[in-house]
Amino acid sequence: MNEYIFAGIAMVFWGIAPVWGKLGLCELQPLAALTIRSIIITIILVVVVTIRGQWGLVAGVSAKNIGFIGLEGICAALLGQLAYYYALRLGEVSRVSPIVSAFPLVALMLGILILGEKLTIYKIVAALLIVIGIVLMRY
Repeated sequence: MNEYIFAGIAMVFWGIAPVWGKLGLCELQPLAALTIRSIIITIILVVVVTIRGQWGLVAGVSAKNIGFIGLEGICAALLGQLAYYYALRLGEVSRVSPIVSAFPLVALMLGILILGEKLTIYKIVAALLIVIGIVLMRY
């Protein structure tokens, strides 16, 4: 499968998730919700990796890669998700999700600055369209 199929699958699940999150946050504080979510995901991952017999793949990871993936997890799955839950609890799904989903703007800038990726006219136009979309969501 190519990256566009996986991106489409991610889009669908990330589009569904805020609805469940908003419903779940009606009676939960964001930190409690994130803790419950993380425990459930951890259990599922442990079961799947065990069933597939892939603990060797996990154990064989370098310290450098553990550090990078750990930082990614802290940014995305902890701090970003917690802020997202607070925003979702306070706001409308239809307003919060598009703003949160504009994270490619940050990734684009950091990809260019840190990873040395090329800035193209297509990326500039895409970034402008994202910004226009965020501005329109305010109304």
